[in-house]
Amino acid sequence: MPTKRLILLLSAQSYRAQPFLDAAKRLGVEVVKGVDAPAPLPGFVRGPLPLDFRDPAKSTRAIVAFAEENPVQAILAIDDSATVLAAQASAALGLPHNSPEAAMAARSKYRMRQLLTAAGVPSPDFRYCCTDDDPEYIAEEIDYPCVVKPLYLSGSRGVIRADHPAEFVAAFERLKRILIPTGSTEILVERFIPGFEVALEGILNRGALKILALFDKPDPLHGPFFEETIYVTPSRRPEETQSEIRDCAARAAAALGLREGPIHAELRVNEAGPWIVEIAGRSIGGLCSNTLRFGTDVSEEELILRQAFGMEIESFSREDRAGGVMMIPIPSAGILKCVEGVTDAEIVPGIESIEITAKLNYPIVPLPEGDSYLGFIFARGASPAEVEAALREAHRRLRFEIVPEISVLANC
Repeated sequence: MPTKRLILLLSAQSYRAQPFLDAAKRLGVEVVKGVDAPAPLPGFVRGPLPLDFRDPAKSTRAIVAFAEENPVQAILAIDDSATVLAAQASAALGLPHNSPEAAMAARSKYRMRQLLTAAGVPSPDFRYCCTDDDPEYIAEEIDYPCVVKPLYLSGSRGVIRADHPAEFVAAFERLKRILIPTGSTEILVERFIPGFEVALEGILNRGALKILALFDKPDPLHGPFFEETIYVTPSRRPEETQSEIRDCAARAAAALGLREGPIHAELRVNEAGPWIVEIAGRSIGGLCSNTLRFGTDVSEEELILRQAFGMEIESFSREDRAGGVMMIPIPSAGILKCVEGVTDAEIVPGIESIEITAKLNYPIVPLPEGDSYLGFIFARGASPAEVEAALREAHRRLRFEIVPEISVLANC
């Protein structure tokens, strides 16, 4: 039987590789890691395919050359940074995937807003800016409240709300400093959308959207920063509201030209209905997919691989129990010295596991400058309310010792 081979595109910092590797092993799929490591990284295995995600054309040539000797049937990007490369390489090899134009539209918040507006999909008013622009001039031209955000960063990094001109100028300058190491100079200013927020997880097959899960976000996300914490599914929103959310996400995917593979959408809902915050051509980030099981104990990653390889999918139905995850926020910048209370938190009824992903004795940085969490808490229960309560109680029992970096330096 011919080898089923997948190129999995990942960065050195990704949390998401292992679930895909486990799913591939279960399905008998050989995985070739395409690693964003154009130069050797200390202590990191580069894998069979060292690539540069910032140069999709060059990396596509490398993938095509590899595939000439080692045929592949699918290319998947774990994170946003590789979705355009996955699309370009798939197109070059004639594999089913989103078009490169659609992948770029899902990556660029500016292009996304253009296409959503043109298609009549509810989306906030926006203004494109550059870091060289005069924020004081812009501050007098826009409506409030507004949100300042980078075009390409993910995980709410660099996203800041402003309620008046002085706050806008401060937010603009702060985002400029965040963007300096990235080399980007592009900024998007959007009208702030009030309302509650949800996250939708789905999978596209030839443009048809199948909903895998709709998550409630019970913590309000009003700003000035937008750190996500708790996700709980199934949603407790009325069925009519959920139907409107599903329809809005499907229209958004079509407007961007997304047709194949996983999507992750963030929406806000108010009296005017659902609005698209963002839609990405990849599955949910971090370790959050651990909350989802389908059919007879099938992971979301296995569903994605089955769809990519044209394998039979037993069921898209999620398990009967409610599930949830808490992304543990970073309360302050500094050096993480100690984590206590994990054992006490793990015995809370409904808690399945606690994964502390931040490394001890390393710097941690909260939003909007940071792009990670202290870890993840997972829970299951009979109802969404029960799951939410378990997550909050487990988090209450955790204690994190964070020492300001200046104190560490003073003791050296």
